[in-house]
Amino acid sequence: MGKFKVPNTYVIIFTVLLLCAVATWFVPGGEPQTWQVFSALYEGFSQQAGIIAFVLIIGGAFWVVNSTKAVDHGIMKFISKVQGLERYGLIRRLGVGNIVITLVMLLFGIFGAVFGMSEETIAFVAVVIPLARSLGYDDFVGVCMVYLAAHVGFAGAMLNPFTIGIAQDMSGLPLFSGIEYRAVCWVVLMAIAIVFVLWYASKVRKPVAAIESANMEIEEETSGKGSGIRAWICFGLILISLVLFSVFYASDCVIKIGQGEFSTPWLLWTLTAVFALVSLFALRNSNRMFILNLLMFTIVFMVAGVMGYGWYLPEICALFMALAVASGFAADYSADDIAKEFIAGAKDIFSAALIIGFAAGIIVILKNGQVIDTMLNSMASALDGSGKVGALGTMYGIQTFINLFIPSASAKAAVTMPIMAPFSDLIGVSRQATVLAFQFGDGFTNMITPCSGVLMAVLSVAKIPYEKWVKFIWKFILLLVAVGFLLLLPTLFLDLSGF
Repeated sequence: MGKFKVPNTYVIIFTVLLLCAVATWFVPGGEPQTWQVFSALYEGFSQQAGIIAFVLIIGGAFWVVNSTKAVDHGIMKFISKVQGLERYGLIRRLGVGNIVITLVMLLFGIFGAVFGMSEETIAFVAVVIPLARSLGYDDFVGVCMVYLAAHVGFAGAMLNPFTIGIAQDMSGLPLFSGIEYRAVCWVVLMAIAIVFVLWYASKVRKPVAAIESANMEIEEETSGKGSGIRAWICFGLILISLVLFSVFYASDCVIKIGQGEFSTPWLLWTLTAVFALVSLFALRNSNRMFILNLLMFTIVFMVAGVMGYGWYLPEICALFMALAVASGFAADYSADDIAKEFIAGAKDIFSAALIIGFAAGIIVILKNGQVIDTMLNSMASALDGSGKVGALGTMYGIQTFINLFIPSASAKAAVTMPIMAPFSDLIGVSRQATVLAFQFGDGFTNMITPCSGVLMAVLSVAKIPYEKWVKFIWKFILLLVAVGFLLLLPTLFLDLSGF
């Protein structure tokens, strides 16, 4: 008898859809929907068209940026600079290895938290493992510095559009609201991750005569030689656009934090000035540094737009479309090249977008079959007497369990949030806390489930057998799950902004 193989995510989603359709025949008050299964898929895609477009555009934009090698170049230069710190006595006493591990993990933790870095870690693992070896560590440390850091950051994200953005939209919450407490969660989770890796690294480190440079080549063909004319033109056009936008809209900027509102007409002008100054330094270095600068300020302006102008999916999509075009133009791409790379990125993320539509079909079946209210009431009755702590813990447990079989955050959000959000209303738990439970439940077990294609690819690159990885990581995952539950409790008992 062959080994059991977990079905494809699409098979799982469609099976759940069929089971829900069959359930409409038996759940009290339901209207049979078995014959509407395929039309429900179309309705699901129609209802989630905005989110699907959002995912495709974000995926395409990041692909264009990554194709320029700007992110690779920036990270490699960062690692190279840090290695040169050994000449300072204080740094030597603290341990260059400890500093490198901490800084690299913080960097990838930020990437995971801000734009949901996941698949991109596969390439960087191959880069950082030689660095770990040169510092006297083993391959597990190299994997942890990149993959584990990015995914802990992903789990404790503040601005991740693929988890928070989708889950909050489906829960009817303002985009990226509750960022203050999420930032606290990120700090706590990253601190635990860094301590864990430093502890393990201290156990396995072998003495080395000197810190050797990592076995990687930093592409310096453009570094220090300035940028091409197209990058300068791109900078000029963006700066003019920002100045014009500031002239007409700077006075409209109102930052909302919790229940407070603060008029900040100076914010847009300040960001424009900082962008101009930093861009000039980046342009004097290379095209790639300028593109990296564009990525950084895209994220900054996205945060400012969401908090100060109430931007939502259309505006954010427009911002990232502009990033894709500007990055490609600055990299001397032709229009065809930009289109080609953007389509490649959209194609890469298409499976996630497709799953959103399929998963939405489940909700269509449940709503049209008039069984959602029955399900919610049954869940509420089952948890009656367990209190808010028990109910929130149960939702967290459900999300964690589902993630073992469906690691896709967008798929789980599409399946669970339309049910969990109204259920939280019934039991008196804030929808924001429910999104946080989804976020933690989605993130932690990604690092151990064999259904994660990213994990299996990373282990393949690192040549680490899956069973050895499980033996190495399972206690840490349990710790994260427990800490995640403790971080959920303040949402029930404290007056937190956005919750």
